[in-house]
Amino acid sequence: MVAVARVLNATLIIPELDKKSFWHDKSNFSDVFDEEHFINSLANDVKVEKELPKELVKAPKSVRYFKSWSGVDYYQDEISPLWDHRQVIRAAKSDSRLANNHLPPDIQKLRCRAFFQALRFAPPIEALGKLLVERMRSFGKYIALHLRYEKDMLAFSGCTYGLSRTESEELAMIRENTTYWKVKDIDPLEQRSHGYCPLTPKEVGMFLSGLGYPSSTPIYIAAGEIYGGESHMVDLQSRFPILMNKEKLASAEELRSFSQYAAQMAALDYIVSVESDVFIPSYSGNMARAVAGHRRFLGHRKTISPDRKALVRLFDKVASRLLEEGERLSQKIIDIHQKRQGSPRKRKGPVSGTKGKDRFRSEEAFYENPFPDCLCQPGPPAPLSASKSH
Repeated sequence: MVAVARVLNATLIIPELDKKSFWHDKSNFSDVFDEEHFINSLANDVKVEKELPKELVKAPKSVRYFKSWSGVDYYQDEISPLWDHRQVIRAAKSDSRLANNHLPPDIQKLRCRAFFQALRFAPPIEALGKLLVERMRSFGKYIALHLRYEKDMLAFSGCTYGLSRTESEELAMIRENTTYWKVKDIDPLEQRSHGYCPLTPKEVGMFLSGLGYPSSTPIYIAAGEIYGGESHMVDLQSRFPILMNKEKLASAEELRSFSQYAAQMAALDYIVSVESDVFIPSYSGNMARAVAGHRRFLGHRKTISPDRKALVRLFDKVASRLLEEGERLSQKIIDIHQKRQGSPRKRKGPVSGTKGKDRFRSEEAFYENPFPDCLCQPGPPAPLSASKSH
């Protein structure tokens, strides 16, 4: 939206955060982000106001669903003419409204400034986040594990592997009753075989062991409440005893002002994840992609992206005793993930053969990998000039 406002030469009003999602979080923008820093950081690019000026509250408005993955031409040719009859344009949705690729360099650089520099968490979140990082580092170099084994994710994706019948039925009921989740009938085994399911805590434990991490490795669990609680964490806990989260690292008093707000608690996890020595997401959701992109921006910090489809096949062989845990499994896991550790590479374009919206949807998101648009690249060395005589 910052980039769109620049293209339209418009004033941007601080956005309202979604309060109707699964968790019904009532946080406002200023509860999560440093509002003043956001406004001041972008002052030379886009004018940002905290709220709609009083004189425009009753002005003619246009509520529009901006077309997904649009380029500059769309906003200049179709949206800009709305100013002829309207003074206020409201974007009904703001995600994926701008193309990932083929935009002017100044717009791409502005997106980077907005995402990686202007967006800073509110001071209380930043302060506690840094404290959590310090406490985590007291255990040594640590892995931040974004464990997306939460009720909303499992219900949405229809992934029930390793769950009891009662748990599976509860998730199916949640999916059925959540009206804006369009797909209701999902085959959990098919989902898992295609790699569409988050890894279970047990599978994550096997994965980390397979990569060669010793049991003494400190692990920070970046997640909300794990579905099924401790019963599903036993195997991972037995493999990696130094298993921490914000509730273990901070006192109830320190977390009191944040604990009722999912977005603010997630912001704490975000900070600890970005600063970790290694970041590993069990599923490639929005937060995992945002953290991965932020780590790329900060110097391609090590981020291991599990190949869930390949891992499920290996783990199923272990379950059916066709393969044993040990050196052979470990070597297979290491080989598969040799090039999935966040090293510098250009952002992936669309998947070959896809068309229309699917083509844009298949592209790697800009915020997931801002390379090469806004990361410095080494150029050829400058030619040596002859020194002048004095």
